[in-house]
Amino acid sequence: MVDLQGQYHAIKDEVTKGMTEVLETSAYINGPQVKTFQKNLEDYLGVKHVIPCANGTDALQIAMMGLGLKPGDEVITADFTFAATVEVIALLQLTPVLVDVDPDTFNISIDAIKKAITPKTKAIVPVHLFGQCANMNEIMHIAKTNNLYVIEDNAQAIGATYTFKDGSQAKAGTIGDVASTSFFPSKNLGCYGDGGAIFTNNDDLAHTIRGIVNHGMYKRYHHDVVGVNSRLDALQAAVLNAKLPNLNQYNKARLSAAQKYDAAFKNIDSIITPVIKKNCSKTCDDCQCHVFHQYTLKIKGVDRDALVKHLNDKDIPCGVYYPIPLHSQKAYKDARYNESDFTVTNQLVKEVISLPMHTELDDEQINYITTTIIDFINQN
Repeated sequence: MVDLQGQYHAIKDEVTKGMTEVLETSAYINGPQVKTFQKNLEDYLGVKHVIPCANGTDALQIAMMGLGLKPGDEVITADFTFAATVEVIALLQLTPVLVDVDPDTFNISIDAIKKAITPKTKAIVPVHLFGQCANMNEIMHIAKTNNLYVIEDNAQAIGATYTFKDGSQAKAGTIGDVASTSFFPSKNLGCYGDGGAIFTNNDDLAHTIRGIVNHGMYKRYHHDVVGVNSRLDALQAAVLNAKLPNLNQYNKARLSAAQKYDAAFKNIDSIITPVIKKNCSKTCDDCQCHVFHQYTLKIKGVDRDALVKHLNDKDIPCGVYYPIPLHSQKAYKDARYNESDFTVTNQLVKEVISLPMHTELDDEQINYITTTIIDFINQN
Protein backbone atom coordinates (compact mmCIF):
# COMPACT_ATOMS: atom_id res chain seq x y z
CA MET A 1 0.00 0.00 0.00
CA VAL A 2 2.97 2.33 0.56
CA ASP A 3 6.60 2.38 -0.61
CA LEU A 4 8.53 3.76 2.32
CA GLN A 5 11.84 2.38 1.07
CA GLY A 6 11.59 4.20 -2.23
CA GLN A 7 10.72 7.44 -0.49
CA TYR A 8 13.60 6.99 1.97
CA HIS A 9 16.23 6.57 -0.75
CA ALA A 10 15.26 9.95 -2.23
CA ILE A 11 15.94 11.74 1.09
CA LYS A 12 18.54 9.40 2.57
CA ASP A 13 21.26 12.04 2.94
CA GLU A 14 18.98 14.50 4.75
CA VAL A 15 17.68 11.81 7.10
CA THR A 16 21.19 10.56 7.88
CA LYS A 17 22.43 14.07 8.55
CA GLY A 18 19.57 14.83 10.95
CA MET A 19 19.83 11.55 12.83
CA THR A 20 23.60 11.88 13.11
CA GLU A 21 23.14 15.31 14.66
CA VAL A 22 20.83 13.82 17.29
CA LEU A 23 23.26 11.00 18.05
CA GLU A 24 26.29 13.28 18.27
CA THR A 25 24.58 15.82 20.53
CA SER A 26 22.75 13.09 22.52
CA ALA A 27 19.78 15.50 22.74
CA TYR A 28 17.16 12.78 22.54
CA ILE A 29 14.31 14.47 24.44
CA ASN A 30 13.03 17.90 23.32
CA GLY A 31 16.33 18.58 21.58
CA PRO A 32 17.09 20.99 18.71
CA GLN A 33 15.59 18.71 16.04
CA VAL A 34 12.24 18.69 17.85
CA LYS A 35 12.21 22.46 18.31
CA THR A 36 13.21 22.99 14.68
CA PHE A 37 10.44 20.72 13.46
CA GLN A 38 7.90 22.46 15.65
CA LYS A 39 8.81 25.86 14.18
CA ASN A 40 8.96 24.52 10.62
CA LEU A 41 5.51 22.95 10.89
CA GLU A 42 4.04 26.11 12.44
CA ASP A 43 5.36 28.08 9.46
CA TYR A 44 4.09 25.52 6.95
CA LEU A 45 0.58 25.37 8.41
CA GLY A 46 0.29 29.04 9.28
CA VAL A 47 -0.72 28.14 12.83
CA LYS A 48 0.51 29.83 16.02
CA HIS A 49 1.26 26.71 18.04
CA VAL A 50 2.40 23.18 17.21
CA ILE A 51 2.94 20.93 20.23
CA PRO A 52 4.70 17.68 19.22
CA CYS A 53 3.80 14.49 21.08
CA ALA A 54 4.36 10.74 20.97
CA ASN A 55 1.59 9.65 18.57
CA GLY A 56 -1.65 10.66 16.95
CA THR A 57 -3.89 8.97 19.49
CA ASP A 58 -2.17 10.81 22.32
CA ALA A 59 -2.55 14.03 20.34
CA LEU A 60 -6.32 13.64 20.17
CA GLN A 61 -6.62 12.70 23.82
CA ILE A 62 -4.42 15.58 24.96
CA ALA A 63 -6.40 18.04 22.83
CA MET A 64 -9.57 16.97 24.66
CA MET A 65 -7.83 17.12 28.04
CA GLY A 66 -6.67 20.65 27.27
CA LEU A 67 -10.23 21.80 26.64
CA GLY A 68 -11.26 20.65 30.11
CA LEU A 69 -14.08 18.37 28.97
CA LYS A 70 -15.75 16.57 31.89
CA PRO A 71 -16.98 12.97 32.27
CA GLY A 72 -20.42 12.65 30.73
CA ASP A 73 -19.94 15.47 28.23
CA GLU A 74 -21.10 14.39 24.79
CA VAL A 75 -18.71 14.50 21.85
CA ILE A 76 -20.06 14.03 18.32
CA THR A 77 -17.89 12.27 15.76
CA ALA A 78 -18.13 10.12 12.64
CA ASP A 79 -19.10 6.46 12.71
CA PHE A 80 -16.99 5.68 9.64
CA THR A 81 -13.39 6.11 10.76
CA PHE A 82 -10.58 4.41 12.69
CA ALA A 83 -11.31 3.53 16.31
CA ALA A 84 -8.70 5.90 17.78
CA THR A 85 -11.10 8.82 17.34
CA VAL A 86 -13.79 7.34 19.57
CA GLU A 87 -11.29 5.46 21.74
CA VAL A 88 -9.93 8.58 23.39
CA ILE A 89 -13.43 9.95 24.00
CA ALA A 90 -14.28 6.80 25.94
CA LEU A 91 -10.94 6.74 27.77
CA LEU A 92 -11.64 10.21 29.17
CA GLN A 93 -15.10 9.03 30.31
CA LEU A 94 -16.75 11.39 27.88
CA THR A 95 -19.81 10.16 25.98
CA PRO A 96 -19.15 9.37 22.32
CA VAL A 97 -22.01 10.19 19.98
CA LEU A 98 -21.47 8.47 16.65
CA VAL A 99 -23.23 9.82 13.57
CA ASP A 100 -23.48 8.92 9.90
CA VAL A 101 -21.32 10.29 7.08
CA ASP A 102 -21.70 11.86 3.66
CA PRO A 103 -22.05 9.21 0.91
CA ASP A 104 -19.70 11.05 -1.47
CA THR A 105 -16.81 12.31 0.68
CA PHE A 106 -17.21 9.79 3.56
CA ASN A 107 -16.81 12.73 5.96
CA ILE A 108 -19.17 13.46 8.85
CA SER A 109 -22.72 14.38 7.81
CA ILE A 110 -23.81 17.92 8.60
CA ASP A 111 -27.47 16.91 8.97
CA ALA A 112 -26.47 14.08 11.31
CA ILE A 113 -24.49 16.49 13.49
CA LYS A 114 -27.47 18.82 13.82
CA LYS A 115 -29.77 15.97 14.83
CA ALA A 116 -27.31 14.67 17.44
CA ILE A 117 -26.87 17.89 19.43
CA THR A 118 -28.30 17.84 22.96
CA PRO A 119 -27.81 20.04 26.03
CA LYS A 120 -24.93 17.73 27.01
CA THR A 121 -23.05 18.19 23.72
CA LYS A 122 -19.73 19.96 24.21
CA ALA A 123 -17.65 19.21 21.12
CA ILE A 124 -17.58 18.01 17.53
CA VAL A 125 -14.68 15.94 16.17
CA PRO A 126 -14.67 16.06 12.37
CA VAL A 127 -12.29 13.50 10.84
CA HIS A 128 -10.75 14.69 7.58
CA LEU A 129 -11.02 11.21 6.12
CA PHE A 130 -8.73 9.84 3.42
CA GLY A 131 -7.17 13.27 2.79
CA GLN A 132 -10.16 15.58 2.27
CA CYS A 133 -11.48 18.10 4.77
CA ALA A 134 -14.92 17.74 6.26
CA ASN A 135 -17.40 20.55 5.59
CA MET A 136 -15.73 22.96 7.98
CA ASN A 137 -17.79 25.94 6.79
CA GLU A 138 -20.95 24.37 8.19
CA ILE A 139 -19.27 22.68 11.15
CA MET A 140 -17.81 25.96 12.43
CA HIS A 141 -21.20 27.64 12.00
CA ILE A 142 -22.93 24.87 13.97
CA ALA A 143 -20.27 25.06 16.68
CA LYS A 144 -20.55 28.82 17.03
CA THR A 145 -24.34 28.69 17.13
CA ASN A 146 -24.35 26.01 19.84
CA ASN A 147 -21.24 27.09 21.77
CA LEU A 148 -19.33 23.88 21.00
CA TYR A 149 -15.64 23.12 20.63
CA VAL A 150 -14.32 21.82 17.32
CA ILE A 151 -11.45 19.32 17.52
CA GLU A 152 -10.11 18.42 14.07
CA ASP A 153 -8.81 14.89 13.62
CA ASN A 154 -6.25 15.65 10.93
CA ALA A 155 -4.35 12.35 10.95
CA GLN A 156 -5.14 11.72 7.28
CA ALA A 157 -5.12 15.17 5.69
CA ILE A 158 -1.97 17.06 6.62
CA GLY A 159 -1.15 19.55 3.90
CA ALA A 160 -4.71 19.71 2.56
CA THR A 161 -6.23 23.15 2.02
CA TYR A 162 -9.85 23.99 2.81
CA THR A 163 -11.64 26.78 0.97
CA PHE A 164 -14.52 28.51 2.74
CA LYS A 165 -17.58 29.79 0.92
CA ASP A 166 -16.22 33.34 1.05
CA GLY A 167 -13.09 32.22 -0.81
CA SER A 168 -10.72 32.35 2.15
CA GLN A 169 -8.48 29.35 2.70
CA ALA A 170 -6.84 27.54 5.60
CA LYS A 171 -4.77 24.42 6.05
CA ALA A 172 -6.49 21.37 7.49
CA GLY A 173 -5.96 21.32 11.25
CA THR A 174 -5.87 25.12 11.68
CA ILE A 175 -9.60 25.83 11.53
CA GLY A 176 -11.14 24.48 14.74
CA ASP A 177 -10.27 25.25 18.35
CA VAL A 178 -7.60 22.56 18.30
CA ALA A 179 -6.44 19.73 16.05
CA SER A 180 -4.45 16.53 16.23
CA THR A 181 -2.37 14.67 13.70
CA SER A 182 -0.36 11.48 13.41
CA PHE A 183 3.08 10.91 11.91
CA PHE A 184 2.62 7.15 11.64
CA PRO A 185 4.97 5.93 8.87
CA SER A 186 2.24 5.47 6.24
CA LYS A 187 0.84 9.00 6.65
CA ASN A 188 1.43 11.69 4.02
CA LEU A 189 3.98 13.14 6.45
CA GLY A 190 5.22 10.09 8.32
CA CYS A 191 8.22 9.39 10.52
CA TYR A 192 9.99 6.05 11.03
CA GLY A 193 8.05 5.06 14.12
CA ASP A 194 5.28 6.73 16.13
CA GLY A 195 4.80 10.47 16.38
CA GLY A 196 2.08 13.08 16.58
CA ALA A 197 1.27 16.73 17.20
CA ILE A 198 -1.43 19.10 18.38
CA PHE A 199 -2.19 22.42 16.63
CA THR A 200 -3.99 25.49 17.94
CA ASN A 201 -4.14 29.26 17.54
CA ASN A 202 -5.28 29.70 21.15
CA ASP A 203 -2.37 30.87 23.34
CA ASP A 204 -3.94 29.77 26.64
CA LEU A 205 -4.88 26.36 25.29
CA ALA A 206 -1.39 25.87 23.88
CA HIS A 207 0.09 26.66 27.29
CA THR A 208 -2.18 24.11 28.97
CA ILE A 209 -1.34 21.43 26.40
CA ARG A 210 2.41 22.01 26.74
CA GLY A 211 2.06 21.16 30.39
CA ILE A 212 -0.12 18.11 29.77
CA VAL A 213 2.36 16.46 27.37
CA ASN A 214 5.12 16.73 29.99
CA HIS A 215 3.58 15.26 33.16
CA GLY A 216 1.74 18.51 33.84
CA MET A 217 5.01 20.36 34.43
CA TYR A 218 5.99 23.86 33.35
CA LYS A 219 8.78 23.93 35.92
CA ARG A 220 10.63 20.75 36.79
CA TYR A 221 8.97 18.83 39.64
CA HIS A 222 6.13 21.38 39.81
CA HIS A 223 2.98 19.63 38.52
CA ASP A 224 0.34 22.26 37.81
CA VAL A 225 -2.09 20.16 35.77
CA VAL A 226 -2.82 16.47 35.40
CA GLY A 227 -0.59 15.36 32.56
CA VAL A 228 0.81 12.45 30.62
CA ASN A 229 4.21 11.50 29.23
CA SER A 230 3.93 12.11 25.50
CA ARG A 231 6.88 13.61 23.64
CA LEU A 232 8.05 13.36 20.04
CA ASP A 233 11.32 11.44 19.85
CA ALA A 234 14.19 13.58 18.55
CA LEU A 235 15.21 10.92 16.01
CA GLN A 236 11.69 10.98 14.59
CA ALA A 237 11.80 14.77 14.46
CA ALA A 238 14.96 14.50 12.37
CA VAL A 239 13.08 12.32 9.87
CA LEU A 240 10.17 14.75 9.79
CA ASN A 241 12.49 17.71 9.23
CA ALA A 242 13.86 15.90 6.17
CA LYS A 243 10.38 15.14 4.86
CA LEU A 244 8.46 18.36 5.57
CA PRO A 245 10.06 20.41 2.74
CA ASN A 246 8.85 17.70 0.35
CA LEU A 247 5.27 17.44 1.65
CA ASN A 248 3.64 19.53 -1.07
CA GLN A 249 5.43 17.52 -3.72
CA TYR A 250 4.46 14.27 -2.00
CA ASN A 251 0.82 15.35 -2.03
CA LYS A 252 0.99 16.38 -5.68
CA ALA A 253 2.43 12.97 -6.56
CA ARG A 254 -0.50 11.35 -4.77
CA LEU A 255 -2.93 13.58 -6.66
CA SER A 256 -1.27 12.65 -9.96
CA ALA A 257 -1.65 8.95 -9.16
CA ALA A 258 -5.30 9.52 -8.19
CA GLN A 259 -5.98 11.28 -11.49
CA LYS A 260 -4.49 8.34 -13.40
CA TYR A 261 -6.67 5.93 -11.45
CA ASP A 262 -9.69 8.15 -12.20
CA ALA A 263 -8.93 8.16 -15.92
CA ALA A 264 -8.61 4.37 -16.05
CA PHE A 265 -11.92 3.80 -14.25
CA LYS A 266 -14.02 6.61 -15.77
CA ASN A 267 -16.09 4.36 -18.05
CA ILE A 268 -16.60 1.51 -15.57
CA ASP A 269 -20.15 1.70 -14.22
CA SER A 270 -19.40 -0.62 -11.30
CA ILE A 271 -16.70 1.72 -9.94
CA ILE A 272 -17.33 5.05 -8.25
CA THR A 273 -14.10 7.01 -7.93
CA PRO A 274 -13.42 9.48 -5.08
CA VAL A 275 -15.50 12.66 -5.11
CA ILE A 276 -13.75 15.96 -4.41
CA LYS A 277 -15.91 18.71 -2.88
CA LYS A 278 -14.45 22.18 -3.24
CA ASN A 279 -15.54 25.82 -3.06
CA CYS A 280 -12.87 27.36 -5.28
CA SER A 281 -12.12 27.57 -8.99
CA LYS A 282 -8.47 26.57 -8.68
CA THR A 283 -7.18 23.24 -9.86
CA CYS A 284 -6.54 20.65 -7.17
CA ASP A 285 -2.83 20.96 -7.99
CA ASP A 286 -2.91 24.58 -6.84
CA CYS A 287 -4.92 24.29 -3.63
CA GLN A 288 -4.43 20.62 -2.66
CA CYS A 289 -8.04 20.27 -1.58
CA HIS A 290 -7.61 16.49 -1.44
CA VAL A 291 -4.22 14.98 -0.53
CA PHE A 292 -5.24 11.33 -1.02
CA HIS A 293 -3.98 9.63 2.09
CA GLN A 294 -6.08 6.82 0.66
CA TYR A 295 -7.54 6.31 -2.80
CA THR A 296 -10.87 4.68 -2.00
CA LEU A 297 -13.37 3.32 -4.51
CA LYS A 298 -16.97 2.27 -4.07
CA ILE A 299 -17.73 -1.02 -5.85
CA LYS A 300 -21.33 -1.46 -7.04
CA GLY A 301 -22.94 -4.65 -8.30
CA VAL A 302 -19.75 -6.69 -7.91
CA ASP A 303 -18.61 -8.80 -4.96
CA ARG A 304 -16.15 -6.46 -3.21
CA ASP A 305 -14.67 -9.20 -1.04
CA ALA A 306 -14.10 -11.40 -4.06
CA LEU A 307 -12.27 -8.50 -5.70
CA VAL A 308 -10.07 -8.14 -2.61
CA LYS A 309 -9.16 -11.83 -2.81
CA HIS A 310 -8.46 -11.55 -6.53
CA LEU A 311 -6.11 -8.58 -6.01
CA ASN A 312 -4.31 -10.41 -3.22
CA ASP A 313 -3.89 -13.43 -5.50
CA LYS A 314 -2.32 -11.11 -8.07
CA ASP A 315 0.08 -9.67 -5.45
CA ILE A 316 -1.71 -6.32 -5.47
CA PRO A 317 -2.13 -4.92 -1.95
CA CYS A 318 -5.44 -3.31 -1.09
CA GLY A 319 -7.34 -2.37 2.04
CA VAL A 320 -10.89 -2.12 3.32
CA TYR A 321 -11.10 1.00 5.46
CA TYR A 322 -13.28 0.29 7.39
CA PRO A 323 -14.95 -3.16 7.46
CA ILE A 324 -17.02 -2.70 10.65
CA PRO A 325 -18.77 0.53 11.70
CA LEU A 326 -17.75 1.87 15.08
CA HIS A 327 -21.34 1.69 16.36
CA SER A 328 -21.21 -2.09 15.71
CA GLN A 329 -17.90 -2.64 17.49
CA LYS A 330 -18.22 -4.53 20.77
CA ALA A 331 -16.41 -1.80 22.72
CA TYR A 332 -18.69 1.01 21.50
CA LYS A 333 -22.14 -0.53 21.13
CA ASP A 334 -24.83 1.57 22.74
CA ALA A 335 -28.58 1.08 23.10
CA ARG A 336 -29.07 4.68 21.96
CA TYR A 337 -28.03 3.81 18.42
CA ASN A 338 -30.52 2.80 15.74
CA GLU A 339 -29.35 1.12 12.54
CA SER A 340 -31.59 3.47 10.58
CA ASP A 341 -29.32 6.33 11.65
CA PHE A 342 -26.30 4.74 9.90
CA THR A 343 -27.59 3.88 6.44
CA VAL A 344 -24.62 5.40 4.61
CA THR A 345 -21.96 3.88 6.85
CA ASN A 346 -23.63 0.46 6.78
CA GLN A 347 -23.55 0.56 2.98
CA LEU A 348 -20.00 1.88 2.69
CA VAL A 349 -18.51 -0.96 4.73
CA LYS A 350 -19.80 -3.35 2.05
CA GLU A 351 -18.54 -1.33 -0.92
CA VAL A 352 -15.27 0.47 -0.21
CA ILE A 353 -11.83 -0.67 -1.26
CA SER A 354 -8.61 1.34 -1.07
CA LEU A 355 -5.85 0.88 -3.65
CA PRO A 356 -2.10 1.44 -3.30
CA MET A 357 -1.43 5.17 -2.85
CA HIS A 358 1.99 6.65 -2.27
CA THR A 359 4.55 9.01 -3.72
CA GLU A 360 6.46 6.36 -5.65
CA LEU A 361 3.62 4.89 -7.73
CA ASP A 362 4.58 4.72 -11.40
CA ASP A 363 2.54 4.30 -14.58
CA GLU A 364 3.41 0.63 -14.97
CA GLN A 365 2.16 -0.17 -11.46
CA ILE A 366 -1.03 1.85 -11.91
CA ASN A 367 -1.70 0.19 -15.26
CA TYR A 368 -1.25 -3.28 -13.75
CA ILE A 369 -3.55 -2.47 -10.82
CA THR A 370 -6.32 -0.87 -12.90
CA THR A 371 -6.20 -3.51 -15.67
CA THR A 372 -6.47 -6.30 -13.12
CA ILE A 373 -9.51 -4.68 -11.49
CA ILE A 374 -11.26 -3.93 -14.78
CA ASP A 375 -10.67 -7.47 -16.07
CA PHE A 376 -12.15 -8.89 -12.88
CA ILE A 377 -15.23 -6.69 -13.14
CA ASN A 378 -15.77 -7.53 -16.81
CA GLN A 379 -15.62 -11.24 -15.97
CA ASN A 380 -18.08 -10.95 -13.08
